[in-house]
Amino acid sequence: MSKQTFIQGTLVLIVAGLITRFLGFINRIVVARIMGEEGVGLYMMALPTLFLVITVTHFGLPVAISKRVAEADAKGDKPKIKKILLVSFTLTLILSTVFTVAFLFISPIVAQYLLTDERTLYPLYAISPIIPIVAMSAVLRGYFQGRQNMKPQAISQVIEQIVRIALVAFLTKMLLPYGVEFAASGAMISVVIGEFCSLMYIIYQFKTNKRIKLRVNIVQSLQKATGTLKELMSIAVPTTGSRLVGNLTHFLEPILVSQSLAIAGYTVTQSTKLYGELTGYVLPLLFLPTFITTSLSTALVPSISEAEAKKQIRLIHFRIHQSIRLSFASGALATIVLFIFAKPILQFMYNDPDASHFVTLMAPFFILLYFQAPLQAALQALDLAKQAMYNSIIGSIVKLATLLILASQPQFGIAGVVLAIIVGVVLVTFLHFSVLVKYIQFRLPLVDILKMISLLLVTYYVGHKLYEFFPQAEEQLISLLIIFVLLTGIYIILLFMFRFITKEELNQLPFFNKEK
Repeated sequence: MSKQTFIQGTLVLIVAGLITRFLGFINRIVVARIMGEEGVGLYMMALPTLFLVITVTHFGLPVAISKRVAEADAKGDKPKIKKILLVSFTLTLILSTVFTVAFLFISPIVAQYLLTDERTLYPLYAISPIIPIVAMSAVLRGYFQGRQNMKPQAISQVIEQIVRIALVAFLTKMLLPYGVEFAASGAMISVVIGEFCSLMYIIYQFKTNKRIKLRVNIVQSLQKATGTLKELMSIAVPTTGSRLVGNLTHFLEPILVSQSLAIAGYTVTQSTKLYGELTGYVLPLLFLPTFITTSLSTALVPSISEAEAKKQIRLIHFRIHQSIRLSFASGALATIVLFIFAKPILQFMYNDPDASHFVTLMAPFFILLYFQAPLQAALQALDLAKQAMYNSIIGSIVKLATLLILASQPQFGIAGVVLAIIVGVVLVTFLHFSVLVKYIQFRLPLVDILKMISLLLVTYYVGHKLYEFFPQAEEQLISLLIIFVLLTGIYIILLFMFRFITKEELNQLPFFNKEK
């Protein structure tokens, strides 16, 4: 089996993330043009239910399996890996069966009373077959992550998007004459088929690369696997808890925003417009670099788990430090670009620069968000997933409380929502970091903090000077793109000057390693 280093695995996932984001963008354009606003509305109303179902179906297993398989692989314990897979597949079979039946029963209630549009029942029914598919895929992806082979997961993600795009236009056009609800169902069916093709590829890779036999003494192995189940659940349950807290917070947030802004004297139209600008324009820009940090965190779990199994404490500290350094390297440029060029970016992207002051306010704080996923991955890899869940709960409670207090005040209004989001991001990041300090005495050297500040200041200075040199960038897209290209080139040079990226890390990549 092809095993990658931490850097190689991260790069594979980053490239796959870039491709899938681009393909996903195309998919949204196709869906919008064929189905129109009403059809997209039905599709988007059903989508959060899909995300919730996937979260519950995953049950935190990819992270749990990745950690436990990495530990067993480090010790050469093949029987343990077999137990992990058998327990995971059994648990997945039971949960997916229960969740599928339950989902089919509650879908009419969700459509009629929660989504308040009975037509969403058809997209909900159409998406129901995805539950067992996603569950099985979660187990196999966790297995490959644990063996530190990220290629099957990366390629399967690209396959899923390609199949979805290939089918979505055909299915939505074919079903549109029967009504927009059926067209939305066609879009959901394309998602299911895409996930199924992705699963078939992962199964093929598993059969080709596996070094263990699952058919031998299955019943006997399961009877002896109680300890393995407990080990998996110690990671899976709090991981699922963290994600459910996030989903619940996202569910409550628009409700609390509308109520708070109403108390502050905003009309319904004003509240909807301002919250739409914040969640539709501002946050997607700020979350853009997170696909890189998510890739880092996925590769980090098995890497730290392996190091922990081998009692390599210094390597654990190095990996966490490395992930923070690379997360900062990927997020610092986005932070400066959004801070300086918020207005022209929003103008060219949405023809609406009104929310630029939100971007400028939030960007400097959101650099801490880019540390959050790797820090949480480190906690999960160190059997501290429960502490990570507690941090998420505390952060969500403080965020929602801050939102209620500030957004209901006329002098704050929508700015109170912005400040609440900032408070949540900063608090959770520092809580994660404090847990690592407490349990493994992790420290971030002062010289690194000074280098981070220096890189931000130098990049800001260069970006500001380029903006002065190309003042027409506010009106000419080509001038803005020239600034971005120049600033990116200078930034890459600065990364090497400040040693945020080292030659040793580049040498791990095949196209930089001259010995290969």
